[in-house]
Amino acid sequence: MSDGTIVADNAAATGAAEEPTPGSGAAEANPVRSGDFAVGQFHTAHPDHAVPAEPVVPAPAGTTSRAGRNLPAALAVGLGLGLSLIAILLFAPLVFIPVAAAGVGVATWEVAKRLREADVLVPRIPLIVGGQAVFWLGWPWGASGVAGAFAATALTCMVWRLFDHGLQTAPRNFLRDTAIAIFALAWIPLLASFATLLLLEPDGNLRVLTFMILVVCSDVGGYVAGVLFGRHPMVPSISPKKSWEGFGGSLVFSVIGGLLTVTLLLDANSMIGVVLGVGLVLVATVGDLIESQIKRELGIKDMGTLLPGHGGIMDRLDSMLPSAFVSWLVLSTLL
Repeated sequence: MSDGTIVADNAAATGAAEEPTPGSGAAEANPVRSGDFAVGQFHTAHPDHAVPAEPVVPAPAGTTSRAGRNLPAALAVGLGLGLSLIAILLFAPLVFIPVAAAGVGVATWEVAKRLREADVLVPRIPLIVGGQAVFWLGWPWGASGVAGAFAATALTCMVWRLFDHGLQTAPRNFLRDTAIAIFALAWIPLLASFATLLLLEPDGNLRVLTFMILVVCSDVGGYVAGVLFGRHPMVPSISPKKSWEGFGGSLVFSVIGGLLTVTLLLDANSMIGVVLGVGLVLVATVGDLIESQIKRELGIKDMGTLLPGHGGIMDRLDSMLPSAFVSWLVLSTLL
């Protein structure tokens, strides 16, 4: 999920290539070329086996946003997911745990699949199964369960990768592959587990709803301000279309959303909403940039194709994951 801070499209003359995230218009420049394919950074043993970037099939005229997405499909999917999660959180809060766990599992599988396509042999089975343990064990045992499951899964990934070709064959790129596997474990299941911890606190369903609303506010504010006013790129080396004007729009929308949700939903001091709004914009933006850089290095547009107009599940969670942690930290500390 992107914060939507895009530079207004005065770049028709520049020919900047786009690699956006849904609902944001954020785009990536510097398309992958055969001579400098980013995945080659991972192919230390077989650089000629680089996986080419997926071809982008243009949507029918009149249906795409400036982000290059099928806008009606993206809006329909986003609205459907949002309403479903709101209904779950309001009427059956504990159902959120298996629903979110399924999303975490699919996102982990998407990332592992993309990494293995780039010849990064992360241990998929322990990563996915252990990631579920990291997420689920926060329910009965809180932060201790999360920490224990994370440590056990990290160790399992190391041992699995060490012996996955048998006892007689030394593993290739062991350090790189295990380090990236542990990064993926922290990036997806560990950060997602803070949503479970947040849910289990008093009025936890409203706390989770608050952080989700603020991430959406950041998205919408960034997209609107970026489209209308974006002129100054934030991080052109990673996401050339992400603008400071859009970032400002994200801040305005998220702070307003924080004031309203913390006051009306959580019946708390409105200044907590300001702190939360600013914090979530910062980490949501960073989360989007992290995934953008990973996809840039892998030479892909999306992590998956499950959600029409959006890409994969991971393409929806990129800014949600760090936001779950910051929401838990701020609300647990200040409420």
